[in-house]
Amino acid sequence: MVTPRKVGILGGMGPEATVLLMQKIIQATPVKNDNDHIPMIVDNNPQVPSRIDALIHGKGESPGPVLAKMARSLEDAGAEVLIMPCNTAHHYADFINSSTSVPFLDMIFLTSKEIAALLPTGSKIGILASSAVRLTALFENALAKVGLQAIYATDDSILLATIQMIKADGPSQDALNVLNNVVEDLENAGAAGILIACTEFSLLSKSVLATVPILDSLEVIAQKTVDFSLAKYPAKKEVISQSLHRM
Repeated sequence: MVTPRKVGILGGMGPEATVLLMQKIIQATPVKNDNDHIPMIVDNNPQVPSRIDALIHGKGESPGPVLAKMARSLEDAGAEVLIMPCNTAHHYADFINSSTSVPFLDMIFLTSKEIAALLPTGSKIGILASSAVRLTALFENALAKVGLQAIYATDDSILLATIQMIKADGPSQDALNVLNNVVEDLENAGAAGILIACTEFSLLSKSVLATVPILDSLEVIAQKTVDFSLAKYPAKKEVISQSLHRM
């Protein structure tokens, strides 16, 4: 058995999603005893400045420098790869990449590549995410690179309100009802696949109903993290970066 590489998690956005990612990594790791599990170093930092304030309301502190500091601390603690269970925060991925010498597994690129393997070129992908993801064209740009088109809810403010509801009260039937209604609208608008692109929604992903393929970005990054830690990816940062951007 290969000695697993240590994984650094930039977490706290939100805390429940961070714990869910850890659980998914544990569940996806083939083990016979405790020593086979992947070591995780977690900075569960709920005080990362609000991505919503910065990207939607144009106020408050930028999350970028805080994420860079977290990344450096995780590297100093021995992390050999970095991941971040927050889709919106990937807008600041350059801060992370430029601040460390270890690879950062980009959930946005990896998820886009994964769904591209499931659907024909030119397919429309419905995005379940905060309006910040649409405003920054976060998934739109990544999907375009693999020949897919992002589409969004007609009124994605309801999704932002649902994210805030989950952060405050946890996953609920009311939140699930909103997601299912939005999925139905996206399918009616021509979506051939659905991306769960908010890790708060990942807390409900197993219950979301769709008649088209549905993919959860948190599931993707959990499996890719296991693959990397068990040496299915090359270790050098520049090789990882090249493989991500050659999509």
